[in-house]
Amino acid sequence: MFRNTFSMKQFRHRLAYGEALPQMVILGVLCGLVCGLVLGLFRTLLETPLEHLLPNQQSENFEGLPTWLHFLLPIIGSLVLIAILSRVTPLKRKVGITHLLERMAYHQGYLPITNAIIQFFVAVLALLFGHSVGKEGPAIHLGAACGSQLGQRLNLPNNTLRILVGCGAAAGIAATFNTPLAGVVFAMEVVLLEYTVIGFMPVMVSAATGALVVQFMFGNAWALTVPTMQIESLHEIPYVAFLGGIIGLLAVAFIALMRAAMTWSNKSTLGYKSRLMLAGLITGIVAIFYPQVMGMGYDTVTSALQGDIGFGLLLGILIAKCLLTPIVLGLGMPAGLIGPTFFIGAMAGGLLGLLGGVAVNQTVAHPGFYALLGMGSMMAAVTNAPMAALVAILELTGNPNIIFPAMISIVVSNLIARYVFKMPSIFVISMHLQGMDYRYRPLTQMLNSASVQRLMNQNFIKSDTVISAQGAAKALESSPSWLLITEQDTYTLLSPGDLHTAIQKTHSDEELIDLLKVPALRLDTRTLDSRATLQQALDLMAEHNVEALCIETSTQDIIGLLTRDQIEAFYREN
Repeated sequence: MFRNTFSMKQFRHRLAYGEALPQMVILGVLCGLVCGLVLGLFRTLLETPLEHLLPNQQSENFEGLPTWLHFLLPIIGSLVLIAILSRVTPLKRKVGITHLLERMAYHQGYLPITNAIIQFFVAVLALLFGHSVGKEGPAIHLGAACGSQLGQRLNLPNNTLRILVGCGAAAGIAATFNTPLAGVVFAMEVVLLEYTVIGFMPVMVSAATGALVVQFMFGNAWALTVPTMQIESLHEIPYVAFLGGIIGLLAVAFIALMRAAMTWSNKSTLGYKSRLMLAGLITGIVAIFYPQVMGMGYDTVTSALQGDIGFGLLLGILIAKCLLTPIVLGLGMPAGLIGPTFFIGAMAGGLLGLLGGVAVNQTVAHPGFYALLGMGSMMAAVTNAPMAALVAILELTGNPNIIFPAMISIVVSNLIARYVFKMPSIFVISMHLQGMDYRYRPLTQMLNSASVQRLMNQNFIKSDTVISAQGAAKALESSPSWLLITEQDTYTLLSPGDLHTAIQKTHSDEELIDLLKVPALRLDTRTLDSRATLQQALDLMAEHNVEALCIETSTQDIIGLLTRDQIEAFYREN
C-alpha cells in the first residue's frame, strides 16, 4: 500500500486531476535540469569555436575579421545549412517558436525530438557563420522540446505535457539571458497564455533550476553588460513616451517587412535552398559595410548601453539590422528574432538618447539608459510580451529605478503596434501565413488543463451482446452506471434502467436478452487514450458525432467512460 502511493502509476494518476502541485514541482525541477544541461551544451558548441577563431579570443568579434570573410562567411554558412536541411523532410525542418506554438495549438504540446535536434545544430551553424539572427528563439524551442520529451518518456497525461512545455520554454530564456523571472513571464504570456498557480509554480521552479545549471557551468554573468543608470528628471518622461512611440513604429516596420518576406517566400518559385543562399548573399553584402550585424551582436549592444558608439555608426547599424534581419528570417533562416529585437531597440534607443541630449540644455539620462528602454520596448512590441520585456530589463539591470520609465515606453510602443496599426505579434503572423490559428478561448484553456481521467466514470460493467436474464440480473447487483457492450472492436453503452425493464419482461432465468435489440437508451462510442485532455475528448465527440467515449490505456484496456454531459457539467461548475 505504501509502495503504491509512490508508484509511477499513482504519480500519473494524480497529474491527471490538474491539482497535483507537488508532483508538478518535481517535474519542473527535472525539466530545468535537463534544459540547463542541453542549453549549456548549446552554448558551449556556439561560444568555444568562436573564441578560438575570432580575433582576440572574443566570441562576438566578427568586426575584427577581414572584409572578405565578412562577405564569405554567411554564404558558406548557408551552403552548410543547405547540406544539412536537404537530408531531412520539410516537416522536420520546422523549428523555432512558431513551430512550438503550432504544436501547442494542434498537437497538445507533443514536440518531435527530430525537429529539436535539427534546431540545435542549424542554429549553432547559422550563428557560427555570422548570420544576423539570435539564439533565444532556438533556446526556447530546445527548452520546450526537453519538457515535452520528458513528459512523453514518462507517459504523462497531455494536460501535464502542456505545462512541461511552458517549463522548458521558461528554462530556455532563463538559461540564455540569466533572467529566470523573465523566462517565467514569457512562458505564461506567449506559450501557455494563462496565469494559474498550478502552471506558475512548476514553470518558476524550472526557470530557476535551468538558470542555476547554466550559472554552475559558466558563472553568474549576464549575457549583456549593463551599467547602472536612471532617469535624471521627471521632465524626461514625455521624451520617454516619445521614444516608445518611435520604437512602436520601428516594430511595426520590422513585422511588416518580415511578413512581406515570408509572404514572398511562400509564393515564390524559389526552393528553400535558393532562399537560404539568397539570405547568405544579402547578409554578406551588408556585413561588408556593417560587420556589427553579424552574429548575436551582444558586444555591440553592450557598447550602445555604455554610450561608446557615435551617432553616425548607430544610425547605419540600425538601418542595416532593421532591413537585414526580418528579410533573412522571412527567407527561412532557422534561428531566432528576440535577440535581434534587443539589438535594434538598443541602437534606436541609443540614437534617440544622443538626439535628446543634444536638443536640450540640461542634464539628461545617459544615452545607454534610452538604449535600455529601446531594448524592452522593441521586444515587447514585436513579440507582444510586454510583461516579459519589462521583467527582462529589470533583471538585466537589477535597478528598480528603471521600472517606471520602462513601463511608459513599453506601453506606448505596444499601443502603437497593437491599437494604432492592429499588428499582432510576429509569431501569430507566422502561424496565420501557414494557415494556422493560435487564439485560445477560456473554455479551451480550461478543458485543456484537465485530463479525461479526472472525469471518467469507472462504475461500469462489461457485457457481451447476448446474455441470459439471470446473468443480466447479476450484472445489475453492483449498481453500475453503464453497461459496456462489446461487439468485435466496437463498444456501445446501455442504460442499466433499461436493462432492468428488459429483465422484467422475460419469462425465465435462462431466456436470452440481445442488448443491442431491446428498447433502451444506447450510446455509440469511440475510444480515446487515457492521456488525452477534455478538449481532445470534446473534439473527438464532435468529429464522430457521438455522446460518449471509452477511455483506454496504451495496452487498449478500457478503464473508464466519459460522456458529453459530464464535460458540460465540468465547465459549468468551473
